Amino acid sequence: MRSKAIAVLLLLMSTLPMPAQYQQAMSGYRYEFPRDHFDHPDYRTEWWYHTGNLKAADGHRFGFELTFFRQGVDRSSQQAGDWAVRDVYLAHLALSDIDGGHFYHTERLNRAGPGLAGASPEQQRVWNGNWRVQWIGGHQQLQAITADYTLHLTMTSRKPPVIHGRNGISQKGAGEDNASHYISFTRLLTSGELELNGKTYTVEGTSWMDHEFFSSGLDHDEVGWDWLSLQLADNTELMVYRLRHKDGSVDPYSSGTYVDANGKSTFLGARDFSMAPTGETYASPAMKAIYPIAWKVAIPSLRLELQLKTPLASQELTSGASAGLSYWEGAIDINGTRGGTAITGVGYLEMTGYAQPMTLEPK
Repeated sequence: MRSKAIAVLLLLMSTLPMPAQYQQAMSGYRYEFPRDHFDHPDYRTEWWYHTGNLKAADGHRFGFELTFFRQGVDRSSQQAGDWAVRDVYLAHLALSDIDGGHFYHTERLNRAGPGLAGASPEQQRVWNGNWRVQWIGGHQQLQAITADYTLHLTMTSRKPPVIHGRNGISQKGAGEDNASHYISFTRLLTSGELELNGKTYTVEGTSWMDHEFFSSGLDHDEVGWDWLSLQLADNTELMVYRLRHKDGSVDPYSSGTYVDANGKSTFLGARDFSMAPTGETYASPAMKAIYPIAWKVAIPSLRLELQLKTPLASQELTSGASAGLSYWEGAIDINGTRGGTAITGVGYLEMTGYAQPMTLEPK
């Protein structure tokens, strides 16, 4: 579940019809790697989402997010040449200077043009301008450059890719078309350099990468969601999300995935976990939204009880390309127990629909 992509969808789908040539995410999809790490033009919407928690040699903490989106406009376009608009590409970059108490974010929007943006299995990369992730063997090399900060990171996966959901799809609602194909790398060991305001930090930590592709929107009754990616110190990971209805109730298609230390994944249905705010909030000065920034997650079958809290409350994103939509996404710290034994970790939290509904109705 990714809010920036949905924000772009809201902007584009409000003016564009749903072309018949795009296919839906259907049960039984046969994944093939490394091919499925790159673009799927038969689907209307696709994104590649990297988030991570990093620490410099002096202990200074950072969080980062680099996301690439492809949005289909008209696959059957008869326009010729490099500038034909069949897809548009958005890239979004955010840096959380946790110890410095600052949050930076920016974005860019391009057509493919003569190599301006894209996702290529032949070139083994996803890019938008000079922001890119290049696959080299078992590594992903990330580069993102702005006037204020720059990231040069190498990410190496310690586990195979995880396929979320059941039968090859992640179901997001009751309709057959309310689904996506959803892949993650849940533990990417990360190292490299981060430049901020003229200072260079050598950093290391862990990252998480999501890749989703689909052609439909959210169920009409859903207004937003709360999503978590958690990396625990015992080499296990957890992704859970809850979809919220207009009346405040939680959609029964909320779900998640648990990944054990050996990389084996287990699907979690809505009844297999609980996820609830614990009271601490952040009041947005820009959008006047109230975001719950402390949470409790429990999975009884795993004897897992976790308390989650952000070290930096002001990680809200508002931007022009998302048509004024606002959401919160940022780094979090984890404390809790597994079977009574203390456990810690880091992760990312995303919350949408608190400033305005995120509902998408398919055209």
